[in-house]
Amino acid sequence: MADENAVLLECRKVSKLFNDEGNTQQVLKAIRDGVGKDEIQEKLGTVVGVREASFKVHRGEFFVIMGLSGSGKSTLIRTLIRLIEPTDGEIIIDGEDITKLSEDGMRKVRRNKVAMVFQHYGLLPHKTVLENAEYGLKTRGISWKERREKAQGAIDRVGLSGWESYRPSALSGGMQQRVGLARALSHDPDILLMDEPFSGLDPIVRRQMQQEFGRLQNEEDLTTILVTHDLDEALMLGDRIAIMRDGEIIQIATPDQLVTNPADDYVASFVEGASPARFMVARSVMSDDPLTARDGDSAESAVEMMRERKIWSTFIVDGGNKVQGVMSWETIQRLAQSGGTLHLGTGVRKPVTCDSETPIDELFPLVLNTRHPVAVVDDRGTLQGMITKNMLLEALAHDIDYDEEDPESKPDLVASEVETSNQPSNEVTSV
Repeated sequence: MADENAVLLECRKVSKLFNDEGNTQQVLKAIRDGVGKDEIQEKLGTVVGVREASFKVHRGEFFVIMGLSGSGKSTLIRTLIRLIEPTDGEIIIDGEDITKLSEDGMRKVRRNKVAMVFQHYGLLPHKTVLENAEYGLKTRGISWKERREKAQGAIDRVGLSGWESYRPSALSGGMQQRVGLARALSHDPDILLMDEPFSGLDPIVRRQMQQEFGRLQNEEDLTTILVTHDLDEALMLGDRIAIMRDGEIIQIATPDQLVTNPADDYVASFVEGASPARFMVARSVMSDDPLTARDGDSAESAVEMMRERKIWSTFIVDGGNKVQGVMSWETIQRLAQSGGTLHLGTGVRKPVTCDSETPIDELFPLVLNTRHPVAVVDDRGTLQGMITKNMLLEALAHDIDYDEEDPESKPDLVASEVETSNQPSNEVTSV
C-alpha cells in the first residue's frame, strides 16, 4: 500500500530532446512557451521525446505510465535511471537528484536502488534459471552464499521452484519472463521499473502474469513504475495512471477517476468502453454529508432535519463522530410526538458499515439488504459518509447504454422508485 508521506521518486519538468542542431536552449524555450511538438520538429528540426514531465511516486505505490506508440512513455522510464540522458529537469530518487551524479554514481544507483524488467528478457542462454536470477548480485560482488539465498527466494516468489537447474531454452515465454522478474526481485530494489513486460506473451499467459504480479505487488509492498499501452493492464494493476501524448503527461489519476472523469477527449478515447463500475469503490458513490444526531439530541429537531433532507434514517454518533447506531424515521417521530430525546437505549439498530475502498460489487449486498443507508467508516469507526440505494443506482446509471432519443429507456427513471422502504408511510408521517 502506498505511503503518501514517503515520496521515493520525483520527476520535475523532465524533457528529452533528440536533435543535432545545437539549439537546445531555443527548443526548451519553445516548450516553455507552449509550442507544439509538430511545430518544433518542423521549424527547429528537433524531436521532443518527453516534454516537461512531472510526477511523484510514493513508497509502495504501483504507478503506471500509459500512452500510444510514440507518446514518449518508454523514453520517459529510461530517463528515470539515465539509460537515456534527460535534456532538462530533475529526477529525485530517495532525496538525491540523480541527474547530477557521475557515471560511477549512477552505476551504484542502478545496482543498489533500482531494478528494471524489459519486454525482452535478456536472459543468458548458457546459464541456468538460478544463475540468471543471481547474475546481477554477482556483478555487485555479493558472496556466493548470500546471492544464492536471495536468488532462490526470488525464484520461489515468482513460482519457479523446481526449475532452478533448467536453461532458458527449456522454458515457455511466460516462465522466461518470471526469470527476468526473479532477477530483478533478487536485488530487493527500492524501485522496480517495468517496460511493457507482458506485451510479448500470449493473451492467456499475459493475463496470468498480470495477476501473479498483482499478487506479488500486494504481498511484497513493491514500489513499481510500469509502462504499458494496455488499458486493462493499467486499470488492473495501477494505483495511479499517467496518460501521455506527444511526450507530455496529460492526466494523472486513479483508475476510477480516469474512467469517470477523463481530462479531455484524448483521455476519454483511451478509456472508452471501460466500465466505471469495474473500478468504483465506496468513496466514488458516497455522500460525504451523512445525516447524524447524538445521544440526547431533541427528537423533534431530528425529525425536521430528516424532512428537510428527505433522508429517513439518521446515524447516531458520539463526540468523535464514531458511529454508535442508526435510527429510523418511525422511531424518531414517535419520540418527537412525546417530546422526547434520542437515546441509545430506544430503537437504535446496529448500522451496516463499509470502508471507503470497498469495491462496488461488494456494496450491492450491503446496500440492498438494509432499509437504512450504509455507513462509510474509517478503521476507527469514524463516520466518513453514507450510501443509499439511489446513490448506488445513480452512479451506475452513467454506465448503462440507452437511446438518447427515447426518454423511457433512461435508467435514472428507475432509481427514483427504489427507496420507498426508507420513506415514511402515510400513517406515520402525520405528527
